[in-house]
Amino acid sequence: MPECWRPGPDIADTGAMGPPVVLAPPGHRAPAPALRGLVAYHGYDLRGHAPGRHRGLPSPSLTFVVTFGPGLELERPDGGRDRFAACVGGLHDTPERIVHDGRQSGVHLTVHPLAARVLFGLPAAELAEVTVDAQDVLGAAGRELAERVAETEDAGWETRYAALDDVLTRQLRRHDDTGEAADEVRHAWRVLTGPEPGGVGALASEVGWSGDHLGRRFRAEFGVGPKVAARMARFDRARRDVARRAGGGSLVLADVAADHGYADQAHLTREFRALAGCAPSRWVAEEVLTGMSGGADDPGAGLGSVQDGAAPRPRSSTT
Repeated sequence: MPECWRPGPDIADTGAMGPPVVLAPPGHRAPAPALRGLVAYHGYDLRGHAPGRHRGLPSPSLTFVVTFGPGLELERPDGGRDRFAACVGGLHDTPERIVHDGRQSGVHLTVHPLAARVLFGLPAAELAEVTVDAQDVLGAAGRELAERVAETEDAGWETRYAALDDVLTRQLRRHDDTGEAADEVRHAWRVLTGPEPGGVGALASEVGWSGDHLGRRFRAEFGVGPKVAARMARFDRARRDVARRAGGGSLVLADVAADHGYADQAHLTREFRALAGCAPSRWVAEEVLTGMSGGADDPGAGLGSVQDGAAPRPRSSTT
């Protein structure tokens, strides 16, 4: 599978991004019943920002973006750029650098890592640390989806979601015989990405494996180790909390740190610098207060069963 890019943690300049002149209402709808627990949809149509850069932050989900209007433009570490009508990215622990001309329009799908097998026909590990064209993962279905959503420039959200439902439900039938991750690995994911993950050693004992064996099987499925997965999940919860509190005018970073198990505010700030490429105050100023990122309305928020469940394997009889 062709590797496109994954930038390092230092994002220097997001550009002069003032409040948007136009912020088209985002679209929200649950996916088709057969897809629930596997993927979540968030439509976005941001317009009127000054051109700049937007950070795509690490999270415990795979990212699948399908655009209408301008494609998604990603900046490589060497300064070159790749543009996608639709792309898929695996788990990563460094921020992406998304370049925009003032408009970003599309549907952001957050995909449970355990759903990669039934939607894409491969384990999430094969996508770790890379972003690739959707056609490289879904084949002709990826091209079809990109074309159908691109044609909805003058249509509504329901038309876009109907295309997603149609193509992705067919993907379930196509990969109905794909093997599942081991129960022990599925249980480890649920525990480690939950709010009280505990220690890896205790978890390994719980499932009857050695710590080394659990680590190997976990990395083979997801492309990251158990501790990295727990770290990214905690950071994802904390940064959404930061966004919600900042949006409500009641942000106290020390409180966020305490609520999410960080030793202190300095510890939380170090995690932001490592995983977001900047301090939380800068992220809030450049991303949250400008409307580029948020909490409950941010792509990937409110996943419910996608993040908390075991991604139960659907069968074609349910479609």
